[in-house]
Amino acid sequence: MKQALLNLFRKIEPSKEKKLLHTAYDAFFTFAFAPNETTHGGVHIRDGMDLKRTMVHVVLALQLCYVFGTWNIGHQHFVALGEHTAPLAGLHLKILYGLVKLIPIFIVAHVVGLGIEFFYAARKGHSVEEGFLVSGALIPLIMPPDIPLWILGISVAFAVIIGKEAFGGTGMNIWNIALLSRVFIFFAYPTTISGDDVWVAGFSSTTPGSVVEYGWFVTSVLNPILATIGSATFNVQSAIVDGYTGATPLSLASQGGWENVTATYSSSAMLWGAIPGSVGETSKVLVVLGIIFLIVTKIADWRIIVSFLVGAAVTGMLMNLWGVTVFMQVPWYNQFIMGSLLFAAAFMATDPVTASATPTGKLIYGFMIGFIGMVVRVLNPAYPEGWMLAILFMNTFSALIDHYVLEANMKRRMKRAVVTATA
Repeated sequence: MKQALLNLFRKIEPSKEKKLLHTAYDAFFTFAFAPNETTHGGVHIRDGMDLKRTMVHVVLALQLCYVFGTWNIGHQHFVALGEHTAPLAGLHLKILYGLVKLIPIFIVAHVVGLGIEFFYAARKGHSVEEGFLVSGALIPLIMPPDIPLWILGISVAFAVIIGKEAFGGTGMNIWNIALLSRVFIFFAYPTTISGDDVWVAGFSSTTPGSVVEYGWFVTSVLNPILATIGSATFNVQSAIVDGYTGATPLSLASQGGWENVTATYSSSAMLWGAIPGSVGETSKVLVVLGIIFLIVTKIADWRIIVSFLVGAAVTGMLMNLWGVTVFMQVPWYNQFIMGSLLFAAAFMATDPVTASATPTGKLIYGFMIGFIGMVVRVLNPAYPEGWMLAILFMNTFSALIDHYVLEANMKRRMKRAVVTATA
């Protein structure tokens, strides 16, 4: 079967003179089949997995976040309407609505990102680089569910062209591509990715009484199908109920401390993720499972993750001791179940291209991200989150960290060599 499929691929291989077509073919061929030779053996590299298979492991680790995020988009939408508020109530409506919001984001991110990579690969005359597999999977998970698609497309194009291709392509980029896409939106179109209104889909405002805004696909396609099979449909006359707030736990903590958070969300809700937020960050349990998967498969280095968490914990404790503002008084351990701290530690800080490469450098790199991110989160009233900025900042200095780590190692070895020679 495998040989027959391989023969079929060989028969349909286009001429290399047709650069764009052959580049697309090569991308699908290398995705479907592992190479005959990987990096077995050798002095410095001891790995039998090619880059595509490595990337796929990260994408697999994200799948639970995708499944939960799809449900949570719909769940938060209906909670705002006061409908189907139990977790499994109106499950089909929640899943369908989540897919309506998430699939276009996923498609736009991949069409723009991969389209640019295909173009540059064809222009350079080499195979498609696999770097966007992970970036394309991460970008939808770190966006609000109602992000305008045209803004998303511009941000992805900016990140891939300016952040990667300008530096030489996959493996040459200085900054994390997914975070570069998000930071572009944050500074160019801040109202679409910050505030309390953007984290719940289907409304122009989360003010009580605001009428739901369903698109044509829901009203003209899904509702007729659901009505035909006798299932519950989307109520186009629904409006946000009194007393609802779309504020995230971080926003509430910055305004009134931990008591203000728990007045709206329970610790259990924050742990399991049934709260407003970016698509993939809310369920801490599923993110932890992703962390375990990445560490066990050795795709991510535990040094970065552990030092990141230690840096955040130590800084949180120092904030508790200082305690000047209500946000500083939030118990340090509760910081771990708010926002994207764990998601950033698992899937953003561990990017092998932009992180430090030496063992000691990884410990320094991770700790500094935890420290800087917590400082930005707690002390910046305009932006109660800090991991995006902290990771991009430390991406800039990761090579410098490795340089000084290596310099220190060489100096120690030279001292030992001198002592041995004189002995």
